[in-house]
Amino acid sequence: MHDNRSIVEDRISRAVTEQITPALYRATAPLAVSVWQVPDEPVPVSEALVARYQPAAVGDAWGPAWSTSWFRFTGTVPPDWAGARVEALIDLGFGGAAPGFQAEGLAYTGDGRPIKGIAPRTGYVPVAAAAGQPVSLLVEAAANPNVAGDWSFRPTPLGDKRTAGPAPLYRIVRADLAALDLPVWELAQDVWCLDGLMRVLQPHDPRRHQILRSLERMLDTLDPADVPGTADSARKQLSGVLASPAAASAHRVIATGHAHIDSAWLWPVRETIRKTARTFSNVVALMDAEPDFVFACSQAQQLAWVKAHHPAVFERIREKVGTGQFVPVGGMWVEADTNMPGGEAMVRQFVTGKRFYSEEFGVEPLEVWLPDSFGYSAAMPQIAARAGCRWFLTQKISWNQTNRMPHHTFWWEGIDGSRVFTHFPPVDTYNSELSAAELAHASDNYAEHGYGTMSLVPFGWGDGGGGPTREMIAAARRTADLEGSPRVRLGSPREFFQAAEAELATVAGVPVWRGELYLELHRGTYTSQARTKQGNRRSEHLLREAELWSATAAVAGLVDYPYDQLDRLWKRVLLNQFHDILPGSSIAWVHREAEAAYAEIAGELGLIIDEARVALAGTGTVPLLFNAAPFARAGVAALGAGTPLAAAGVSVSRDGDSYVLDNATLRVVLDAAGLISSVYDLPAGREAIAPGSHANLLQLHRDQPNRWDAWDIDQHYRNVTVDLTEVAEIEPVAGGVRVRRRFGSSSVEQTITLSGGSGIAARQVNVRTVLDWHESAKLLKVAFGLDVHADQFASETQFGHLYRPTHVNTSWDAARFEVCAHRWVHVGEPGYGVAVVNDSTYGHDVNRVSRPEGGTTTTLRLSLIRAPRFPDPDTDQGEHILSYALVVGVDVGGAIEAGYDLNLPARTVLGAAGVGPLLSVDNPAVVVECVKLAEDRSGDLVVRLYESRGGRASAQVSVAAEVSQVQETDLLERPITEGAVDSHSSDGFSVRLRPFQIVTVRLRLSGGAVAQPSPHGVPVL
Repeated sequence: MHDNRSIVEDRISRAVTEQITPALYRATAPLAVSVWQVPDEPVPVSEALVARYQPAAVGDAWGPAWSTSWFRFTGTVPPDWAGARVEALIDLGFGGAAPGFQAEGLAYTGDGRPIKGIAPRTGYVPVAAAAGQPVSLLVEAAANPNVAGDWSFRPTPLGDKRTAGPAPLYRIVRADLAALDLPVWELAQDVWCLDGLMRVLQPHDPRRHQILRSLERMLDTLDPADVPGTADSARKQLSGVLASPAAASAHRVIATGHAHIDSAWLWPVRETIRKTARTFSNVVALMDAEPDFVFACSQAQQLAWVKAHHPAVFERIREKVGTGQFVPVGGMWVEADTNMPGGEAMVRQFVTGKRFYSEEFGVEPLEVWLPDSFGYSAAMPQIAARAGCRWFLTQKISWNQTNRMPHHTFWWEGIDGSRVFTHFPPVDTYNSELSAAELAHASDNYAEHGYGTMSLVPFGWGDGGGGPTREMIAAARRTADLEGSPRVRLGSPREFFQAAEAELATVAGVPVWRGELYLELHRGTYTSQARTKQGNRRSEHLLREAELWSATAAVAGLVDYPYDQLDRLWKRVLLNQFHDILPGSSIAWVHREAEAAYAEIAGELGLIIDEARVALAGTGTVPLLFNAAPFARAGVAALGAGTPLAAAGVSVSRDGDSYVLDNATLRVVLDAAGLISSVYDLPAGREAIAPGSHANLLQLHRDQPNRWDAWDIDQHYRNVTVDLTEVAEIEPVAGGVRVRRRFGSSSVEQTITLSGGSGIAARQVNVRTVLDWHESAKLLKVAFGLDVHADQFASETQFGHLYRPTHVNTSWDAARFEVCAHRWVHVGEPGYGVAVVNDSTYGHDVNRVSRPEGGTTTTLRLSLIRAPRFPDPDTDQGEHILSYALVVGVDVGGAIEAGYDLNLPARTVLGAAGVGPLLSVDNPAVVVECVKLAEDRSGDLVVRLYESRGGRASAQVSVAAEVSQVQETDLLERPITEGAVDSHSSDGFSVRLRPFQIVTVRLRLSGGAVAQPSPHGVPVL
């Protein structure tokens, strides 16, 4: 027989479009429309209820970008609709853009109770009125512009309401009451499921032909002139193929409802607050109809917003958490970037998030849920495990440009040896529709066939698109046991992880991935929006100082510890670590607000620090240097205050066209171009700069990625390099030389200095850069050509460091052409090393090349600034002030010390006498990261420290107060019995640490009542 498969496929597509879909509603009746335009920012429903509305109609234009219109829809359910499922169908003007990237609405009852969100794939609102009864609905409509456009990454003014313009973006397309025809709707779901499955099966597969013929018989049975009357009969033609069970070996899928909502991205935070209310309203409404539907919600911040702005929705969420349908996951305050936040900030993501879940719902998530962050720090397994998490989920590594990740379910091992059980959903999306194509991909793509049999699929429209839909639930039901498809079961992430972990526990050789999960994409996020990154770095260190000095003063009885204020400020910092804010990939509005927030945070923290320091210093005229760093400097103990030692001088002299700086430790030569041509280490008797190379060489590159402007640096940027060697002015200053340069439309002023004295400060060549940046699609780097033979380089990450190669032996090595580091990068050969430390830079590259005359040059570069045009066309334009330093003749320990030194500048206060440190550590390898009072407000002192050099270390921690109780805890300050605390006494304790181990210790100081730490017995999801 002639094969007419494509003819039947075309016939199916046309029948769905022209016959079945138009018949989903058997009758409609128009709603009357009126509108109130909100003058400025969004208002609560209480204001909309009393506003004066103007007549409007379908077809009317509405909504300048970022504005809000409140619509009132009124009508009467026709008397002959008795027993019908009545819905209001509202189309706000949805176009071709994806859900979540255009207009959205939240529907309320006439008296102001939220019902559900309105978006392109979920534009219906259930109507409770019976036949003959009136209907009144309010819809808060947000005219969010489609900033993404067609994803061509062209500059757009739409990313800020200041530049977006006044033109209306949308027209009301539809406002009707409608009676849903359930048999037709069910038929539509049958056809969508089977048609999709038929199209993914191989042409020779008998199952494909069975489905095709059944669909053909369905079409023959369905009368186009009477679809409602023949829908049930048509469905019977499909019942046989729908009832055929899956193979025993079929891949198993646990489908978890989800709505990935970026806490800011192509919209501001204020719009995310509304997106969450719309989506979560949809979710809880769907749960009423679908009792086995489970939804995973991953950001405590978003639930806190709903609690504050939509308490009625929050109470419905609380109810559904109790039934196990609404499942908090992740345990973090937001889905943060994990490359750039500091160690303590990553800890606080879990501390703050898990505390919210515990206090509000009485639950504790056990998984880390980060499907969309741009790579994952090698420190994350230990942080997650010590925060009480067992599992980790992401999907983003499937975006790799070069190398395919070889595993989907595996153990991920961090820098300290800690492991978390990890899953990458092989469906390769966190916004699945549960389509046949997606499910087939999940099965075909799954890497652990033969070891495991199951994967997780997060399904639902994200970013304000409304979350899971009733159609997706219908797809899950039809694929629960369907021949040719994976078996799909609705369930929670916990159900998946427990089952997958148990399944692989019996298998030998479960794969292990060690080290970072580097995303081979989006490397520009280490550099874009430099002010946001600088604000984050400064805020992290100011919070450290505020907690340290406040705790020290509180223990002495001098001030009250500012629990509430610090908690509020931490939450603001944690929010801005979201994976589209800190990485610099959001619209201008988002970064403008972030920069303003950082300024306010710095102001508040400055006042907290000043109050504590003044209280500690007392009244007097003695200059006291407060040293919040974990290492002594200028003769002042770590974590204490005292009179600094006088520093020796620095000589600045001319030698022909060059300047020579000398502090008796380093002799630095700047040539006529203002470049550092020599850094001679006098005690070591060797040169740090490679022959023919320079340090502090600014290099300008074209920066035009193939896509994803703010996100990406593509490797071809290296094809064009301009060394900035022309000098506008060079002059001596105290302790150094100032160099000014002009290039393009920009200018830069750099002050290169040495410090006197001894210790780590004397080994640093300091560079303060004031950059007036007005370039477009350019990347500015600074290069240090070092005479060090290094096969690898060390980069600081949270609570430690990791090594990366300087070569490109493999495709995995080559793909890491731009990497993230925190405060320092170190290159070394046996017996000698050099570091570069920074105060706000994260992007780096390090390469080693052979010199023709022999030897090798290791070039270490920092990425200082970019100028992408999308999504913010004015990214980073204007002035930037940043600092970095070349640190010569140091090992990794010296790099660590210099990194803290630069990022925790000493502060001087006039007072009566020095302040002894609240605690001190006798081993420099053991670093104090945090000193604070306990989260439960008991007054207990909490100390967090870690082994910083990658070896084993023991240390005695002395406390300047009488200690009555010492308890080792997890990161959430709950007691554990791990045993890093070796012994303790009334004046301190000793610790014995593994490489990079983090230890948190809770101290009860004499005179305080014994408080009970939070118990482990919290229900988990």
